[in-house]
Amino acid sequence: MANERLFEEMTNAVIAGLPDKARKLADEVLRAGIDPLAAIEQGFKPGMDVVGEGFAKGELFIPDLMMSSQAMKEAIAALEPEMMKRKQQLQTLGKVVIGTVQGDIHEIGKTLVATMLTANGFEVRDLGVDVSPQRFVDAVREVGADVVGLSALLTTTMLNQEAVILTLKEAGLRDQVKVIIGGVPASPEWAEEIGADAYAENATEAVEVVKGLVQA
Repeated sequence: MANERLFEEMTNAVIAGLPDKARKLADEVLRAGIDPLAAIEQGFKPGMDVVGEGFAKGELFIPDLMMSSQAMKEAIAALEPEMMKRKQQLQTLGKVVIGTVQGDIHEIGKTLVATMLTANGFEVRDLGVDVSPQRFVDAVREVGADVVGLSALLTTTMLNQEAVILTLKEAGLRDQVKVIIGGVPASPEWAEEIGADAYAENATEAVEVVKGLVQA
């Protein structure tokens, strides 16, 4: 019963977007000798599930999602050392490398997609903005990514989405990873033209598309 109450507090801390509270609860888990993996999967993750669903329905907004994501990250950061000692790993739906392509510094849309993917059980490596094709390739190789997400908000930089795909081909990695593109100037037609596997218009759609890509 004590664990159940603690797990409920964890869930509520994530829903409320309280990073400090989430970390304190994670520390309490460690002091109590509770299985850290169980704490994440039964305590913290259900909170992200609630938040992700609320965002998809339009009941919660970007700031809510970001704060909840930060609370989740704080909790995991506190519990990871103990998980490593126990040789435990979080189960994930897949590994995603995401970034805004070279020459483009727009971040909000890309960050939102990364946050939504994390909330839905993906392991996400966010490379940030102005990311060169070679950095994408290096990250794909390092992470063993299942999917690469390429964001571009300018017509002048969307060509670099194609450049990443070409660089993946040159590195011999294209057949090992799916590519999804997004951003204001992108479209399903553009995705087909440059050889991407998929396009998503928004973060909610991106989650469903990526789920489909890793299951294909």
